[in-house]
Amino acid sequence: MSGTRLLVPALVFIALVVAAVASLGTPLITSVATSFHVSLDSAQWTLTVALLSGAVATPVLGRLGAGPHRRATILATLAVVVAGSALTVLPLPFAWLLAGRAAQGVGLGLTALMMGVARDHLPEERGAAVIALISVVSIIGVGVGYPLAALLADLGGVRAAYGLGLLVTAAALLTAWLSVPDAPEGRSGRVDVAGAVVLAAALLLVLFLAGERNLWSGHLAVAAGLAVVAVVLLCVWAVIELRSSTPLVDVRAVRHPAVAGANLAMFVGGIGMYLLLTLITRYAQTSPGAGYGFGLTTFVAGLVLIPFSVLGFVAGKLTSRVRTRIAAPPLLLAGSAVVVGGGFALFAAARSNLAELFAAMGVLGFGVGGFSAAMPGVILAVTPKSETSSAMSFNYVVRSVGYSLGSAIGGLVLAAGTGSGHLFPDNSAYTTAALVGVGAMAVTTLTSLALVRRRSSEIDP
Repeated sequence: MSGTRLLVPALVFIALVVAAVASLGTPLITSVATSFHVSLDSAQWTLTVALLSGAVATPVLGRLGAGPHRRATILATLAVVVAGSALTVLPLPFAWLLAGRAAQGVGLGLTALMMGVARDHLPEERGAAVIALISVVSIIGVGVGYPLAALLADLGGVRAAYGLGLLVTAAALLTAWLSVPDAPEGRSGRVDVAGAVVLAAALLLVLFLAGERNLWSGHLAVAAGLAVVAVVLLCVWAVIELRSSTPLVDVRAVRHPAVAGANLAMFVGGIGMYLLLTLITRYAQTSPGAGYGFGLTTFVAGLVLIPFSVLGFVAGKLTSRVRTRIAAPPLLLAGSAVVVGGGFALFAAARSNLAELFAAMGVLGFGVGGFSAAMPGVILAVTPKSETSSAMSFNYVVRSVGYSLGSAIGGLVLAAGTGSGHLFPDNSAYTTAALVGVGAMAVTTLTSLALVRRRSSEIDP
């Protein structure tokens, strides 16, 4: 029992660390641009490259985590993250910083492996609760890392902020070494290399296109052509997976109505989450000279994320308890999507003072926390134990794409609302973007309700 008690906090801590470290790029973009004498667009890649490497590594790590070498995979991945963290701290040129951030982003693929460990080594009910908690902390880690990194950057510069990442990732590696057990015997450790390469190429294109707004505005034909290539690659990948005896992702399982619906809900929900996070943090830092905004420093703006993290954690705990009383987990997804939509509506209607921004961020956190805690239950209800890491890895890839698109959509709407020669967008652009978020949450709600109806028809034919 003592081993189990130690295992749970270890899994949660590792998931929190990799999420928080990957998000370190967000509050440090301006500081990086100043310290390394690069443009803001170039500095933005300290965040983008982490998301890219995480999305590419996640399905591969998920498959490795489903095999007999899960413990070795976890330790090796954390070692890569620690090495990357060291590169961000050492006094090296900007290219090395990007390399370090890419290595840190690989750690995002570990969240699904933590879920696999929990499902294999904990009693069923306890395992389900821990998996939900891991899903929640992988979200609220964004809110934890942002203000801490901003404070350290203000006090000691960008290297000090990245030093925090080195410290906590080293602690995570030690924790994994002491606490993570071996995987059960009898599982295949083969990886579909061809599928991994094709999927990586497709994801790189998708996330690159999501992050390069200037490409769409200045070179539409090139962007559209790359989008077509990405779609073709995804189709080729699906064919490869269907024909493989050891697929990277079980595409047939992904086509199950519950899994497909849950992934669609996570995709749209991810768009909504990052869209509102982008809107609120950018609005809070806008100079009042624009006719709105509060001109907050990076650190103070990061404090706006505290309600997001706190209420997200509370919602995750509540959802784990309510889940045992609600037969249809998709109903929880629908309710959480409605709450997130309420956060968008609140921001659209009331943002004249900081209290309203805190309220909107808290509502967002509560909705996302419930959403994240309910999601694994929908997918794992129809997934064998041995495929836990692989199934959840695919879900996290979908979420990462949603995050990137949400951030890109927010930027595009605000850019469209910025007048010629103006530095800041019109206030009405924020309202428009918020209404887009309401629409995204409406799609998520309808998808979740469709899952409920599907489940009901299967139970009562």
